[in-house]
Amino acid sequence: MLLSITINNYTLVDSLDIEFSSGTTAITGETGAGKSLILDALSMALGDRADSSTIRQGKERAQITASFDVSAISAARQWLEAQDYADDNECILRRTYNTEGRSRGYINGQPCTMQQLQQLGDLLVDLHSQHEHQSLLRRSTHRKLLDEFAASSELAGQVEQCFQDWHLASKKLHDLAERSEELTARSELLQFQVEELREFNLQPHYLQQLEQEQQNLANAEQIIQDSQQLLAISDQGETFNLRDGFHQSLSILSQLKHKPKALEEAEQLLQSGLIQVDEAVRCIEQHIDGFEADPQRLQQIEDELGLIFQLARKHRVDSPQLEEKLNELDTDLKQLTAGDQNLEALQQQVDEFAANYKKAAAKLSLIRQQGAAMMSEQINQQLQQLSMEGAELLVKLTPLEENNFKSYGLEDIELVISTNPGQAHKPLAKVASGGELSRVSLAIQVVAAANSSIPTVVFDEVDVGIGGSTADIVGQLLKQLGDRGQVISVTHQPQVAAHAHQHYVVSKMTDNSRAESSIVHLDQAQRIEELARMLGGAKVTQQTLSHASELLDLANI
Repeated sequence: MLLSITINNYTLVDSLDIEFSSGTTAITGETGAGKSLILDALSMALGDRADSSTIRQGKERAQITASFDVSAISAARQWLEAQDYADDNECILRRTYNTEGRSRGYINGQPCTMQQLQQLGDLLVDLHSQHEHQSLLRRSTHRKLLDEFAASSELAGQVEQCFQDWHLASKKLHDLAERSEELTARSELLQFQVEELREFNLQPHYLQQLEQEQQNLANAEQIIQDSQQLLAISDQGETFNLRDGFHQSLSILSQLKHKPKALEEAEQLLQSGLIQVDEAVRCIEQHIDGFEADPQRLQQIEDELGLIFQLARKHRVDSPQLEEKLNELDTDLKQLTAGDQNLEALQQQVDEFAANYKKAAAKLSLIRQQGAAMMSEQINQQLQQLSMEGAELLVKLTPLEENNFKSYGLEDIELVISTNPGQAHKPLAKVASGGELSRVSLAIQVVAAANSSIPTVVFDEVDVGIGGSTADIVGQLLKQLGDRGQVISVTHQPQVAAHAHQHYVVSKMTDNSRAESSIVHLDQAQRIEELARMLGGAKVTQQTLSHASELLDLANI
C-alpha cells in the first residue's frame, strides 16, 4: 500500500509531503490541479516519461519519492528479491530529472532503469484513467482485462512464448524449403568439384616431389653430363682424380718416419676424406646407373602439373592450398547433404512446438470461457447499479480457424453490449451515448479493480460525465473497494467525495511574483465546506452548507 509521496520542485510546488491511509481517499480541488500535482507525480515515480517542463520554474531539477508497504504484496516482494532490491517490507521509489532531460531512477536507494520502475510499478499501483474508455475500444484491452480477471495472465504469457517458438521454427523451415532448389544445385556443383579434386594427390609433399622430378627430367642431359664429369674428377680421370690424389698423399705420409703431430692429424683427415670420396663416388655411380632421360614420363608429369595449376587458378588458391580447399568443399558438401536430415529435424521441431502451443492455448481457452461468464455477470451487476437497467454486456469469445495460430491464443475476445432489452449486442465502439460509455467503462474498471491482486488502486476522474444519483452509487462502489485495500480517487463529484474515508483538497495561491499549490487533509468541518463549494460553486451559502452536511451524513450511514 502507498504510505507517502514526497514532491520537490514539481510544477507549482517547492516541497510537499503527503501520507495516504487505507480505505478510500478523495482528492478534490481546482480542475486538473489534483491530477497534475499528485497522480502525474506518482506516475513519474513509477517510470513514466519525464517531462522537463514540469520542473518548478527557476529550479534545475525535480524529485519525486514514493514509499510503499509491500508486506502484503507477495509479487512485489518476489520481484524485489529477484532483482536484488529487497529491503524488509518497505519499498522506496525515487525519480529525479533535470532541465537538460536527464533522468534517473532508484529502488531502495539503488540505481535502476525506467523499465524496472515500470515493472515494479505495475505490481504496486493499478491506475485507471478518465480516458480509460478510449482503450476499452481496443480488443487487446478486452483480452487483457479478461486474463487479469480470470488470473490467466501468466498462462497467456506462456501461450505467447509457445507461439514465438513455433513461429521462429516455422520461419526457418519455410526459408530452408524455399532454398531447397538452390541448395540442390549447390550440392551438385560441390559434388563435381570434390570429385574433380580427389582425382589428384594434392598433398603438399607430393606436389613438391612432382615438381622436383619434372625439373630433373627437363634437365636430364645436362645432369648426366655433369654427373660423368663429377665421376671423372672423383675416380676415373686418367691424369688425375681425387681418389688417386688421396692415395698418393697417404702413401707419402705412411713412409715418413718421426712424423710431427700436425702431419699425424693431416694423415687422419686424409684417410677420412678418402672414405668420403669413396662414398661420393658410389652415390654418383648409383645416380648414373639409375637415371636416364624419359621424355614420356616428363610429358606425363607436365600434364599432371598443368591440370593441378589449372585447378588452383580455378579455385583462386596456390597449388599447395588445394588440399585445404578440398577439405573445405567436402565439409560444405556434407552439410548440404545433411540438409534433408536438417529439414526433417526442423519439421519435427515445428510439430513439437505446435503441439506445445495447442496444449497451452487450449488450457487458456477453458479458463477464459469460465472467466468470461463470471466477468460478464459481475459487470452487468455494476451496470444495474449505475442506472443502466436492461443493459447487458457480454465477454464474447470467437474461436479462430483451426491451425490459425495467434500469439494471444485460439480465440478473439471482444466486449459487446446491448443497452436496451431486445437490441442486438454491439461492440463498445458503437455505443451511442458518451455518458453510457463512461458508465460502462466505470463498471468494468470497478470489477477489474475488485479482482486485482494490487492493493492500491488509483482512479483519475473516472466519474466524468456522471452526476446525480449515479454519482452517489459511484461513490459507494469506490468506498466498497476501499474496504479491501487502498483507493485514491481524483474527483469533481461531491457525491463521490462524500463517500471517501478521507478527503484532501488541492488549492493554488498566486501573488505578483509566483504561484504555489498545496494539498491539505480536511477535517469534518472542512469537508462540509469543500463539498458545499463543489455543490454551489464559488459562492457558498448556508443552504449549500446544509446540503453538504446532509450529503456527508448520508454517505456515512
